[in-house]
Amino acid sequence: MSEENRTNAPEEELTQEDINSLKKIRMDKLEELKAKGKNPFEITKYDVTASCAEAKAQYEKLEAELKVQAGEDEEKLKELLEANRITVSVAGRVMSRRLMGKASFFDLRDKSDKVQVYLRMNEIGKEEFDDYKKGDIGDIVGIEGFVFRTKMGEISIHAQKFVLLSKSLLPLPEKWHGLKDQDTRYRQRYTDLICNPEVKDTFIKRSQIISSIRRYLDGQGFMEVETPMLVSNAGGAAARPFETHYNALDEDVKLRISLELYLKRLIVGGLERVYEIGRVFRNEGVDARHNPEFTLMELYQAYTDYYGMMDLTENMFRHVAQEVCGTTCVPYGDVMIDLGKPFERMTMIDAVKKYSGVDFSQVATTEEAKALADEHHIEYEARHKRGDILNLFFEEYVEEHLIQPTFIMDHPIEISPLTKKKPENPDYVERFELFITGREMCNAYSELNDPIDQRERFAAQEEALKQGDEEANHTDEDFLRALEIGMPPTGGIGYGIDRLVMLLTNSPAIRDVLLFPTMKTLPSEK
Repeated sequence: MSEENRTNAPEEELTQEDINSLKKIRMDKLEELKAKGKNPFEITKYDVTASCAEAKAQYEKLEAELKVQAGEDEEKLKELLEANRITVSVAGRVMSRRLMGKASFFDLRDKSDKVQVYLRMNEIGKEEFDDYKKGDIGDIVGIEGFVFRTKMGEISIHAQKFVLLSKSLLPLPEKWHGLKDQDTRYRQRYTDLICNPEVKDTFIKRSQIISSIRRYLDGQGFMEVETPMLVSNAGGAAARPFETHYNALDEDVKLRISLELYLKRLIVGGLERVYEIGRVFRNEGVDARHNPEFTLMELYQAYTDYYGMMDLTENMFRHVAQEVCGTTCVPYGDVMIDLGKPFERMTMIDAVKKYSGVDFSQVATTEEAKALADEHHIEYEARHKRGDILNLFFEEYVEEHLIQPTFIMDHPIEISPLTKKKPENPDYVERFELFITGREMCNAYSELNDPIDQRERFAAQEEALKQGDEEANHTDEDFLRALEIGMPPTGGIGYGIDRLVMLLTNSPAIRDVLLFPTMKTLPSEK
């Protein structure tokens, strides 16, 4: 099999021996270029005047303007286009080639789009054309020439200068086979981005989503801040932290699991509206919705409560969808998610009653709750209390039904150690979670600002820790000191950016929206 044919063979036909052979051929070509003083890796820059998309758009605009001048006269239009040529310099990766004797077409792709390029030996010179013919799919090249439309109607670039900017030493896969190659796609995202334009679109949209969130919050008077990643006490969420050692201080530290406690310190300090978009780290399992490191958005606003946070969340999600997707109705799987209409609001007790038939407002004790769990075959731990059992019923019976945006309100105190109690019913707290497509998208509170109550909650968490709850919080004395200085009534929100991106890009797994998801190291990489 020739180099060109093997390079274009379907990926499953290339053995490691084939790949090694192709690499050897390409290395030989590189050495030949070096011997002629044409080492592409010595080139430090290339002046690009237009992207592929811009070049095509410029031509379409010019063509439309000249058609008005030419009327129905095709010859006059041709003359006008010849007289008003658009010359551009573009650069990108060669994705396919069609050699035809002393001429060739190839497809060049940059970050914006793909464009067809036409070369002729008589135009660029025999030596440069010979170098081009020895090139490979995957090479990065620069082209200078004029834009035209072929007889087949495709806007293309007629090359007048050609330069090899970087030599590809390994073949690109000609095809990508979906599920069969997902593991390789995630591990080699650089190749995935080259071969699958829709993957690039997902990550462009991810960037736009984050920018849109920032614009919305900045417009609401919030201030973006940064807080520590390495902490002595990883609190603010129910999760196991990663642990490491700080050599300079000879001190064990943890990677943060939340942004909450430092942001609340800033509320105490008088920064009344703050937010952070940052990486957090949780030592937990990996599945379609979880990655050990992920991007979290948390915000805190003084002088409001969880009802204010519901309004803010609903308006923010609606704003981002409209700005990034151009609509508030977005497809996810086989359903349309409507972010434009008011989000449903339901208490956890009402939701459990609706979908399981069990009314926890009539369940007075932990013993009664555990008896109901036994009756419904719901597993629990000995340390679990009535509120924990209510939450287990919610997870078992309710979550999967919450497809359209729904706020689940008023959680039991046992699962909410940082949340203000409901004054009229202190067994529950002023907390909500937003569910969409059966998944938790957002968690928010009327924040606990009573330092005496907070110390008691921390004590309960310490007791849970002793009983085997590895996700329970430790007491944070500095945070308690901040509360004792005084924190105003405050509302807070936290949500994973990754899950929002999954929703707005119709992506089924979190790894599809992470450029470099966590993967187990292959033996060959150790």
